[in-house]
Amino acid sequence: MKARFLLLVITLSVLVGELRAQSSQAKIVFETTEHDFGSFKEAAGPQAYNFAFQNSGATPLILNNVQASCGCTTPEWTKKPIAPGEKGFIKVSYNPANRPGAFNKSITVTSNGETPRTILRIKGTVEQREKTIAELYPREIGPVRAKSNHIAFVKIKENEVATDSLEIVNDSDSPVSLDFKTPPENLTVKVVPATLQPKEKGSVIVTYDASKVNTYGFVMHRIYLNVDGKADYRNSIGVSATIEEDFSALTPEELATAPVATFNDETHDFGDIKEGDKVECVFNLKNTGTRDLIIRNVKTSCGCTAVTPEKKIIGADESVPLKVVFNSKGKRGRQNKAITVITNDPKNPTTILRISTNVQTAG
Repeated sequence: MKARFLLLVITLSVLVGELRAQSSQAKIVFETTEHDFGSFKEAAGPQAYNFAFQNSGATPLILNNVQASCGCTTPEWTKKPIAPGEKGFIKVSYNPANRPGAFNKSITVTSNGETPRTILRIKGTVEQREKTIAELYPREIGPVRAKSNHIAFVKIKENEVATDSLEIVNDSDSPVSLDFKTPPENLTVKVVPATLQPKEKGSVIVTYDASKVNTYGFVMHRIYLNVDGKADYRNSIGVSATIEEDFSALTPEELATAPVATFNDETHDFGDIKEGDKVECVFNLKNTGTRDLIIRNVKTSCGCTAVTPEKKIIGADESVPLKVVFNSKGKRGRQNKAITVITNDPKNPTTILRISTNVQTAG
């Protein structure tokens, strides 16, 4: 009986001790832990709200840290200890720049209080502002702007003629007359309208005749804009295309006896080399088809890489070495280069070979 009574006394003593410890702690009490900014315009700039709180405990309250869930949300808070009964604040600002739409962000507050961690939340909806001409058309081409300074025809057959256009806008305060310096013979270029009034939109229209290029694979051109009759090489637009051989006229019999390009390997790693070293490897290309395999083109992704096919016409069941030389002069660190081999294999006309190495600084 005495043992039970003693256990009860000890238990009550522990509980009383815990209650006293709790009552002697700091206690952070917020007026609210959520705020809704509602709907506001992006142009209105950062929005701020003060989360007010009171220390309802018996000892000074210290905010150890206030961490927002996003860089768009910036908190400021009372840094000094808050005495029992006194108030403090956490000011939370949200920057809506380039963030249209609804948002819901959290702010984690840690302190020495009875509840050491509290989550605050802000939310709202940002109404997108009207973008400027410079934002909608970021590329400057003389006095006009465009969304891009490049027209890509992507894939085009060797005898195909294709047309694409680029929207432009006159961002100056004066009319401008536009035409182009003599473009490459495979391109026909015009501006519509030829004279753009201030803030008026127009189009650069480019027609690409692949039959006049006489090559295969990726081809890049540049066309130069004349403004009010004056040429300036800084005012240019890139025009690119990947020209492919047209196999659509081949009969089933011709496809069955077509050449087949087969490589013994498609990758090679030179390992560690010293800066300035020249290293080489050989890829073997074999024609496992019936008709002659023709190497249409070989292109490298860098002038530091040279490829020399031993021959360009490969008979049935014949192999040809492709010697690849990599010059590491001026290179440092990990290097990855590509070699594009284009043939008349109708099922696999393009093969990408890859070489890699780690160039170490000499000395």
